[in-house]
Order: sequence, then C-alpha cells, then structure tokens
Amino acid sequence: MEIQLWREILEPYALAVDELKVKFEHVQNSYKKAGLYSPIEQVDGRVKTISSILEKVQKKHISLDDFEAEIDDIAGIRIICQFIEDIYKVVELIRKRTDMKVVEELDYIKDTKPSGYRSYHMVIKYRVETIHGPKDIFAEIQIRTLAMNFWATVEHSLQYKYRQNMPETLRQRLLKASEAIVVLDREMSLVRSEIMDAQNSFTIKSNVVADILTNIQNLYKVANKREIIKIQDEFFRIYESEDLETLQHFAKELDIISEGYRAQSLR
Repeated sequence: MEIQLWREILEPYALAVDELKVKFEHVQNSYKKAGLYSPIEQVDGRVKTISSILEKVQKKHISLDDFEAEIDDIAGIRIICQFIEDIYKVVELIRKRTDMKVVEELDYIKDTKPSGYRSYHMVIKYRVETIHGPKDIFAEIQIRTLAMNFWATVEHSLQYKYRQNMPETLRQRLLKASEAIVVLDREMSLVRSEIMDAQNSFTIKSNVVADILTNIQNLYKVANKREIIKIQDEFFRIYESEDLETLQHFAKELDIISEGYRAQSLR
C-alpha cells in the first residue's frame, strides 16, 4: 500500500482524535467554570503510526484489507484522573453521551493484567464528517489515574525495548511497582474529600478574581480614575487577607457598580 494512501486512510482517525480531545477538554473546563471539581485532569490523544499498525496486523494475522474493522485502537484517547473514583464517573459520562456509542468495555482496574497493568478501556464508535461524507470509526478511550499512567508509560517503553523478552528480574520489579501504585491510589482516595475541597476553593477564588479584574478593567473606560484606584486598593487588601467570602461579597458589590455605569452609558 502506498504511503499517500495510508495517509488518506488515517486522516479521519486524526480528525476523530482532534474532535474527541476538544470535547473532553470542554467537559473538564465546564466543571471548572461552574466552580466544580472536574473528574478529568488531563486529556491526550494519538493516531497509531503506520509501523505500529503493520506490527499489529502481522502479530494478529489480519489482512491489510480488513485492518480498519479488526483494529479498534487506531484512534486513541487517554483521559487522566486524580482518583480511582473519578475514573468511574468519567465512564458514566461517556456512556450517557449521544455523540458516541460504547461498543466494548474492559475494566483492568478490577481485573488487573498479570503484568500489573491497570486502566479502564472503552471502545466507542464515533462518526466524523470527511470531504467524502460521513465515516464511522472505532476509537479506544483509556481512563487512568496519574499513578497508573506513570506506571503504564514506563512499562510500555520497556516492552518496546525488549520486544516481549523482558528479563524476569525487571518484570518482577515492575509488578512490585504496580502493587505500590495500588496502595498509593488507595491512600489518595482516603484523603480525596480534603483534596477536592482545596481544589474547589482554589478554582472558585480564581474565577472570582478573574471577574473582579475584568470589571476593574472595564471601569477604566467609564469611571473616575480616583474611584478606580480606591477600588483597586480595596481589592488588594481583601485579596491579601485570603478571605474568600469577603472576596465574593466584594465581587458582587463591584458587579452592581459596573452595572450602574453600563446603565448610564445607555441613556
């Protein structure tokens, strides 16, 4: 098969990866804008390289004419979460979406692979619009914690290096490291509520500060400079006190002031 033809075949998969990344990043940002904790920490994606596809075709004895139907991870999305509980929240979010159809689920967290690999895999059918019309393709979504992802990245690199011939001593070390990851994820889950509260407070404060600064910037166009300086000084005083409730009250008062100037400009 010519290289140019490979590129044409893989283009819809690249489009799917780009679209899916945007959609999951939008979910992440929507939580944060609403001042809520997001179960999605990071989103990444990739299209399998031609060499990786050929390697899988050879390994699984698949005909080149059938590889699109037989290989379901040509398009891959990786969603990273902070806690194990978040993984299952993301799974539910994906199940409820109407723009993608779940066709397979594999829970390697409850059913860990012998190597120690842990992750949640979902295969979805996703439609992209190409210049030749709509095309339904398969994409694999891997959902992991940060700790699981670190282990899996290292293990993948070693598997690539040793080509299924990894020394037994190294294999055992990886297995022990995987067990340590299980303990780490379990311990993090025990302090999950404290971490979420801290992160929520930070997100809320960031949103409030952003609104205040936008209002102050807009007031420069319409308000008296002396009044703006007074407002700025009050903002810095409250900000340094680290009192979120007072900061929120100040933001509401500033909204009223800004609305008053907007009303005057419309007269």
